[in-house]
Amino acid sequence: MKYPKISLHNHTCLCDGKDTPEEMVLAAIASGVETLGFSGHAFTSFDSSWCMSREDTERYRAEVLRLRDAYADRIQILLGIERDFYSDPDPYPYDYVIGSVHYIVADDGAICPIDESRARVEADVAAHFGGNVYLWAQRYYETLANVAEKTACNIIGHFDLVQKFNEDGTLLDPRDTRYRLATLNAMESLLQTGAVFEINTGAVSRGYRKTPYPAPDILAWLAQHGAKVIITADAHAKENILFGFEDAALYAKSCGVGGFTVPRNGRWKTVPLGRA
Repeated sequence: MKYPKISLHNHTCLCDGKDTPEEMVLAAIASGVETLGFSGHAFTSFDSSWCMSREDTERYRAEVLRLRDAYADRIQILLGIERDFYSDPDPYPYDYVIGSVHYIVADDGAICPIDESRARVEADVAAHFGGNVYLWAQRYYETLANVAEKTACNIIGHFDLVQKFNEDGTLLDPRDTRYRLATLNAMESLLQTGAVFEINTGAVSRGYRKTPYPAPDILAWLAQHGAKVIITADAHAKENILFGFEDAALYAKSCGVGGFTVPRNGRWKTVPLGRA
């Protein structure tokens, strides 16, 4: 199935990715990518293990802008950022912003990472949410519901990230009413913002999931209610810039998605499903 070869969620060695920005550009050109967007993790002062430092943010911006000019005759390059709900303020302008939630804050003030490891999730649920994983998930979706307002994002990152370590269904039951209500509240809030929801293949490429974010029932609800969607790779290596895009397009079709909303000529446009 045809799909726009536009890849906007990509990380480099300036945060938690493997390759340099230029290596990513050359790989994208070789793969026939029309538009490559960089979305380095914005500086988050309480956990700098995976994000860009303030200094690296400046280097990142300068390098992406240099590459945009250097390769302008071969590929369109966009300067984006992935801004966490709890990222530090960043005054720089960007072509687009991906708004994500990688942490939640418990009632006791503990900062709990969502996607570090299954063991960390279980420990946090036990220590800070009374052993109730649905309260943990509810806090995530309560935070996510406000991510567009907090981050001024164009794209909602990996909507149901809480499912990263739940491929076997033993962490929580997504059919549980408590979970379904939490996701519905977040979807309804974010739908009003007009932000684009990503179909994110990153957890598939890294072996955590067999299907992209979000889950089929969530994507189907979004499609039924007119949400805008885009396929993203959440690539941390150059070989994954278009990872699983064709399968994701088929997945989108099976969930009732009618097209993908992508940036072209400075505007966001919806391309009907099956067109490039």
